[in-house]
Amino acid sequence: MSVGWLYLVTFCLTCTCCRAEKGLEIPRYDGKDRVIDIDMKNYQKVMKKFDVLCLLYHEAIPAGDKVAQKRFDLVELVLEMAAQVLQEKDVGFGLVDEKKDAKLAKKLGLIETGSLYIFKEDNLIEYDGELSADVLVEFLLDLAEEPVEIIEVDVEIQSFLRIEDEIKLIGYFKSEDSEHYKAFEGAAEHFHPYIHFFATFDKGVAKKLSMKMNEVDFYEPFMDEPITIPDKPHSEEEILKDFCCLSDGYEFLAILKEVAKDNTDNPELSIIWIDPDDFPLLFTYWEKVFKIDLHKPQIGVVNVTDADSVWMDIKDEDELPSVDELEDWIHDVLSGKVNTEDDDDGDDDDDDDDDDDEDDDDDDDDDDDDDDDDDDDDDDDD
Repeated sequence: MSVGWLYLVTFCLTCTCCRAEKGLEIPRYDGKDRVIDIDMKNYQKVMKKFDVLCLLYHEAIPAGDKVAQKRFDLVELVLEMAAQVLQEKDVGFGLVDEKKDAKLAKKLGLIETGSLYIFKEDNLIEYDGELSADVLVEFLLDLAEEPVEIIEVDVEIQSFLRIEDEIKLIGYFKSEDSEHYKAFEGAAEHFHPYIHFFATFDKGVAKKLSMKMNEVDFYEPFMDEPITIPDKPHSEEEILKDFCCLSDGYEFLAILKEVAKDNTDNPELSIIWIDPDDFPLLFTYWEKVFKIDLHKPQIGVVNVTDADSVWMDIKDEDELPSVDELEDWIHDVLSGKVNTEDDDDGDDDDDDDDDDDEDDDDDDDDDDDDDDDDDDDDDDDD
């Protein structure tokens, strides 16, 4: 199979992504430098100075490459504008060069160049939203809030129930000192601010939400009834494990991120994540064209030269492919063992049959014409 460039396309309904609903008004850049060049000498001092630190891990810019320099300057300007807006919020911004600061990048766990990494307390978050000042600022403001929102009164219950288009979790606990709540709070920090975590310590609130002590309820988008995470989890690890089992989208995304890291330098492959909910008018079209069910996670490879595609056969939707299984399948596609043209064989045969039928029809028409000519000649002789 001759393949110039393949897209690995994944569809999943339960993925949420960082984007601003209305957007913020960002003032004009005042020209003051706030973004810091981070190195082994100053990184500890800088990390202690800010509650939240955003580091851009960037490629080294070749000397004399004006295009690369201009592109980098535009990205740095986004960070400068965000730093200007958040200067009173203890949010810092820095740059880490992949060549000059290779040891520091390894020490801090920075892997992918071009990525923005956010350090908050003991957590490292890789920002995957739009790299624009307004979206980044809104994300960081959300991140600055507490990972768990406490519900105490009826108005807050109504606000909680009005969140219909996003994933949310809520737990009922005895107090903030409860071991169960501490585990819940720890799990919330892993997903903050992408997922809304709520908690209540009020018996009346719990009764209105039909919750029992130490119960955690998981709400999928647009679902009125929650799914109760089983076995009343007692540890942060159990909550995370159960959450991933209930949310195929996040389990699938975690698998895909590992595959993406392993294929960062593969020039033949680009990996795309699509949430069909963001494209409601294309939902039916994609299902028809690709012959897939978008109510379940799907992964396939599309050949950009002719738009042919092949989709991984996920036999059991409760058992998503492992990282190794997915990488083996991608390797089979790239090597030609699994071919995006395979699904065209039947169509080609049908086309050939149609051509044969048309040829037969043409031959029959020619025979009929010859017979008519012979009849005309006989009439002339008479």
